[in-house]
Amino acid sequence: MDRSWMNARRISEEYEKGVSVFLQYVKENAKSVNETYFCPYFRCLNQIRQDLGNFHDHLFMFGITRTYTIWTWHGEVLDQPMTSRGTNYVEEWMSDHLEDMIRDVGEDNFRRANLYDSLINDSEQPLYLGCTNFTRLSATLKLFSLKARNRWTDKSFTELLELLKEMLPENNTLPIRNYEAKKVLCPMGLEYQKIHVCLNDCVLYIKEFASLKYCPTCGLSCFKKKSDKNTGEEGNDGVPGKVMRYLPIIPRFKHMFSVKEDAKNLKWHVLGRKCDNLLRHPADSPQWKKIDETFPEFGADPRNLRLALATDGMNPYGNLSSTYSSWPIMLMIYNLSPLLCMKRKYVMLSMMISGPKQPGNDINVYLKPLIDDLKLLWEEGVEVFDSDVEEKFRLRAMLFCTINDFPAYGNLSVIVLKDILHVRFHGQKTIYTRHRKFLPRNHPYRRLKKAFNGSAEDEVVCRPQNGEEVYNEVKNIDITTRFMRMWVLCDAWIKTITRAGIIDNWNERFNNLSVLPEDTIKQLRHEWTTYLLQRWN
Repeated sequence: MDRSWMNARRISEEYEKGVSVFLQYVKENAKSVNETYFCPYFRCLNQIRQDLGNFHDHLFMFGITRTYTIWTWHGEVLDQPMTSRGTNYVEEWMSDHLEDMIRDVGEDNFRRANLYDSLINDSEQPLYLGCTNFTRLSATLKLFSLKARNRWTDKSFTELLELLKEMLPENNTLPIRNYEAKKVLCPMGLEYQKIHVCLNDCVLYIKEFASLKYCPTCGLSCFKKKSDKNTGEEGNDGVPGKVMRYLPIIPRFKHMFSVKEDAKNLKWHVLGRKCDNLLRHPADSPQWKKIDETFPEFGADPRNLRLALATDGMNPYGNLSSTYSSWPIMLMIYNLSPLLCMKRKYVMLSMMISGPKQPGNDINVYLKPLIDDLKLLWEEGVEVFDSDVEEKFRLRAMLFCTINDFPAYGNLSVIVLKDILHVRFHGQKTIYTRHRKFLPRNHPYRRLKKAFNGSAEDEVVCRPQNGEEVYNEVKNIDITTRFMRMWVLCDAWIKTITRAGIIDNWNERFNNLSVLPEDTIKQLRHEWTTYLLQRWN
């Protein structure tokens, strides 16, 4: 049925005829309640019933909702999916696409022993004697595809495999548990690295520390202690005390470029982005353009990746009373369009830092494998095959920005961000108070008490002080009696004063302060700390 009249002018003859046909359709197909029907007027939104008179008046006075193209509220039935598929669809579904998977895995992964033979054997072994539609590999892939699309848990997937194992003929080759099914797919590069960590978060037992059994910093054993029930003596039982899981990012980038559609999507910021001086994407930001100007070789190739890193603590057990905290490290690719860059498919879990306590400022120890890969991608790059243009190129990548809350930002930056004036420890949680003063005077949150610190907020924001005013306030402070407060706030004061020196008129007095490198800030921080310790002693 033609629905083009819905976009026509309400005073046109086409619209009048379309309304007549629609009302006739409603009478014949829609279910009425006391001769009233759901009205498609944009304020009624098919949630309010009207008689045909008001129904007719609403359509002419206000118009019909133009997005209501399928009249499901008025008797139209959606097309049901066909239960029978064509021969091409069946062949596409039954095929395991082994050649495509081998190409996606890459040549490097196939250098491992027995990898190719394992895949070939699983792809040729029938699911059961006489089965021509599925092999062991294709059946496992199809089931894992259903598991991922429908978000089944490992437990439910194992129960399904056990049931299918009993339903299929005897001597079938279907994996019986989720773990066995994963082993079938492990040769495809879907692996991660288990890295042992010092219990005090001192070092990772990799590279030069891989063979050590005791921490070179604190001397603690890297294994859990086990006490003998008979003698009562404690010993190491060979079980690592703490394990971090790292998913290498370079093989995953290679996999993405080996898929033609993904390789094309990774160049969207150049080929598909609309350039109209509006901020729709990070590629429109001054930071992106500044990087292109500073590193023209990096910005010249649109395939070079710009990544965002996000992390925060989470409780995997879903119990808010528990203090267990795990920290996943996620990477987003900003080369993709806004519709794709935050999709689950393209958000990469690169690292999982297990609890039970948060790493705090020692998170830089855990990030070492990721930092090493990022440095390699930035300084040297890696050779990758681009399936879109069918050529090899040297892929480089950079960390464009981080996404986190204020405490996590402090941990990643290893700086003090928890001012004792604005942080209150509530049980095991850290909350920030006195921030409601930045809201408008009539904002309802100012009057809330229980949701915040138990009192209403009547304070207003003060005028920001310039550098000279800050200096006049802090120059006469007795460091000895207020050492602890100075210890917490020294970083904030340093940055406030240096920022004032950059944006205020102090440049006329101190010309060398116009450009303040990071080394200078670290030197100022070191001198402050040394001075405070000397006064305290």
